[in-house]
Amino acid sequence: MDKLSAQDYSAFVREIKELVYRRQYEAMRQVNAELIALYWDIGERIVTRQREMGWGKSVVDDLAQELQTEFPGVQGFSARNLWLMRGFYTEYSASAILQPMVAEISWTKNVVIMQKCKDPQEREFYIRMTRRYGWTKDVLINHIGNQSYEKYLLNQTNFDSTVPEKYRLQAKLAVKDDYNFDFLEMGEQHSEAELEAGLVNNIRAFLTEMGGDYAFIGNQYRMEVDDTDWFIDLLLFHRRLRSLIAIELKVGEFKPEYAGKMQFYLSALDDRLKLEDENPSIGIIICKSKKRTTVEYALRPANAPIGVATYNNLPENMRTLLPSPKEIADRLKVLDVELPGLD
Repeated sequence: MDKLSAQDYSAFVREIKELVYRRQYEAMRQVNAELIALYWDIGERIVTRQREMGWGKSVVDDLAQELQTEFPGVQGFSARNLWLMRGFYTEYSASAILQPMVAEISWTKNVVIMQKCKDPQEREFYIRMTRRYGWTKDVLINHIGNQSYEKYLLNQTNFDSTVPEKYRLQAKLAVKDDYNFDFLEMGEQHSEAELEAGLVNNIRAFLTEMGGDYAFIGNQYRMEVDDTDWFIDLLLFHRRLRSLIAIELKVGEFKPEYAGKMQFYLSALDDRLKLEDENPSIGIIICKSKKRTTVEYALRPANAPIGVATYNNLPENMRTLLPSPKEIADRLKVLDVELPGLD
């Protein structure tokens, strides 16, 4: 082949490969949708027969044996799975929103969400996020354990106006509203230096609590601006966001002036340390306490991405702080926008 035809052929091969991948993906989606529909129908029939004919629990065990005999080698017809199908139909049959969504993720992920989440809007959140970002079962379980739903609804950031849309949602999930530093075993009275030293000395536990995608760069990170030394308490790097993360620690209540200082740090980091292929730096101010309206007003004029969180004062039930059902529904609708996830 001459040079031109070789280029044409390479482009043709790429086109065919992309076509195969796309059709394979569509085929997998269709197979999954059919499987979910089958499990839904089986669950519905079990519920209906038990209700109409008064059949007891034994019918599920008997049915499992019949199906396993009729379809040897076919997985999914154990008594446990039949009970899950029954619960699947029972839990979702009354929800016009969730019914069409369940076919968009695998059965195993549906089971995880059904068993670990009881609130319909929480289930909607995890179904949408699993579909959008292709979360594996383990990643999904990790997000549920880390309360990503509550974090998404509660965290206080200005990311809507400062972070590009393509990774805004991922950035919101990277910042918690509250951090649990119980592993430090410090008394109620402590200094910022003691808090910082405790986190550095327990760096593995600290990074785990931050979310797992963070790497530690340094503490008291020095930057020189106009012959003056400035020190960032903790400097991390978020691998998925590909962003430097500046953390300021405060042992008291949040004050509006903290946002201005953090904006200064982020500007300096972007100008002096950020690599060309990295995204803009993000700041997290972690305080002992905060007033939510004060934080909102302080972050509103800031043009650098900043989040404000607290530590060691997790409420017993975060759900008491969640927005109203209508506000939650409005925020969940944003997840319908089909945007590419991060690499």
